Amino acid sequence: MVKDIALSEITLRKYEKPYQLDKRELVKKICLSLGLLQPGDSRDVVVDILLILVEKSREKELISSEEIKKKVEMSRQKHNLPMKGVADSNIRRQLKRLKDLMLIEKKNNLYNVAEFASLREIFEEKIEKFLIPQTIDRIKEYLKELENGN
Repeated sequence: MVKDIALSEITLRKYEKPYQLDKRELVKKICLSLGLLQPGDSRDVVVDILLILVEKSREKELISSEEIKKKVEMSRQKHNLPMKGVADSNIRRQLKRLKDLMLIEKKNNLYNVAEFASLREIFEEKIEKFLIPQTIDRIKEYLKELENGN
């Protein structure tokens, strides 16, 4: 029996051009564009996490989930945002989602943006050139199988 478990999953959304947005809003649009955040979702802690990791990546520094949590709380206070989603378990879940999308990596319980590359480079190499073509090819296999009368 075949189970309906996705081997990979990606959601892509197109928004307006990024004019005059602060860093947090830019990262929020990236998260929305990549399906890491749903439109209208008030639990947007993934935005803070990714922003922290991008900033640490520029310094070529690794960071623990505990440090990420502290920085998330400080960021949310600074931006007058509710403390929704800052539990340890949710921080780890969001880190896993970022890792599953190949944006970040984990070594010895420390996190960083994958290979300290820019998110643009990661998107181009791992999502645009790798994940999307494989996904499209698999969909075409299903379409072809349907055409063959199965």
